[in-house]
Amino acid sequence: MPENPSDLRPDLAPRAVLPTDARAGQPRIGMVSLGCPKALVDSERILTRLRAEGYAISADYAEAEAVIVNTCGFLDSAKVESLEAIGEALAENGRVIVTGCLGAEPDYITGAHPTVLAVTGPHQYERVLDAVHAAVPPAPDPFVDLLPASGVTLTPRHFSYLKIAEGCNHSCKFCIIPDMRGKLASRPHAAVIREAERLVDAGVRELLVISQDTSAYGTDWKDRAGAGSHIVNLARDLGSLGAWVRLHYVYPYPFVRDLVPLMAEGLVLPYLDVPFQHAHPDTLRRMARPAHAEKTLDRIAEWRGICPEIALRSTFIVGYPGETEAEFETLLDWLDEAQLDRVGAFQYENVTGARSNALPDHVDAEVKAERYARFMEKAQAISAAKLAAKVGTRLEVIVDEVDAEGATCRTKADAPEIDGNLFIDSEFEELAAGDILTVEVDEASEYDLWGTPVA
Repeated sequence: MPENPSDLRPDLAPRAVLPTDARAGQPRIGMVSLGCPKALVDSERILTRLRAEGYAISADYAEAEAVIVNTCGFLDSAKVESLEAIGEALAENGRVIVTGCLGAEPDYITGAHPTVLAVTGPHQYERVLDAVHAAVPPAPDPFVDLLPASGVTLTPRHFSYLKIAEGCNHSCKFCIIPDMRGKLASRPHAAVIREAERLVDAGVRELLVISQDTSAYGTDWKDRAGAGSHIVNLARDLGSLGAWVRLHYVYPYPFVRDLVPLMAEGLVLPYLDVPFQHAHPDTLRRMARPAHAEKTLDRIAEWRGICPEIALRSTFIVGYPGETEAEFETLLDWLDEAQLDRVGAFQYENVTGARSNALPDHVDAEVKAERYARFMEKAQAISAAKLAAKVGTRLEVIVDEVDAEGATCRTKADAPEIDGNLFIDSEFEELAAGDILTVEVDEASEYDLWGTPVA
């Protein structure tokens, strides 16, 4: 059985918010979107194309004439979740088209669910559309079917993911994403800016910049003049649009230092999501990752020197093959020194096709679980102390949701569905999702804050 439940999977996207408006007689397609924010963007692109062809989107199995399941294949536990979602869609609807990362293994899917209508791989948009056309012929009405200028989005209206590249050039032994999604392919700078402008014009207040390796953006272009600074140029231009800009999946290359002044200037949120994965050099070498934990600590100190309010988030793998107790203790000591603001972890598990499967000295499940608990206890203590220090300070927040009991917000240090929240339980009646305001922090827990609006 897989060791990681879905809530321990890294980089989960927020739950899709499906638009459900439809005219009488309009063909309806359902969508189940699993996995990371990059997959959520793929789902948005598929639904945007379908809406342009006259399809309505159904949030209910019973009303849909077919269902698309966009799958995840990052870990074996994610594959199990994907198969379960396909099975549920088949049981509830019966007509299912599968796409996404797990679609790169069609025999794996059809072996478990032979009645699916079609299986396509990641970002194979045309094949998905062909499968939908075959299952449910389109019936567009050009006088009625209007597509929003920003396309179909599956997130709340006030924030949106902005994917700037596909694929990855790294060869980490535990990861098969380059095999599924290919080598790095950056989107043209102008195309990214045009999409961002449309989103901001449509009311988006926060742009969440994503790719498999955001800091490598543009380094795949044939004209390599200025290679390594492309993400800095893009971040600067995105920061000029007036929305919050949050950078995810930024590898700690030396030129990341050039991004941090943009954060100090306020053009980009002071937030870096950096996949450190581990701290012991031997573990990092077995992962085929850069093995310079000491240099990483120096870079963290340099980033904080340039932008003291910067929030650093990372995800780590616990129980990687060959990880000794001494190596794990080094990771805990490194956490003490690094004092990261937001930390997540998951227990290592084999993934079909990953080179790490063949490594010797796999760690027992019980040991992995025990180390995971110790790791999270350490991370929680660091988080609690950092948040306690914010009591009495004033922070700018964005409102995600308002109900009868209060407003759920996020600070600049919190990404949606990944990090913590700031809750307002008084003087919230006039607030609405997407509002940005200043609050005074009154209370803190291990991961969340409470505050009062400042007049």
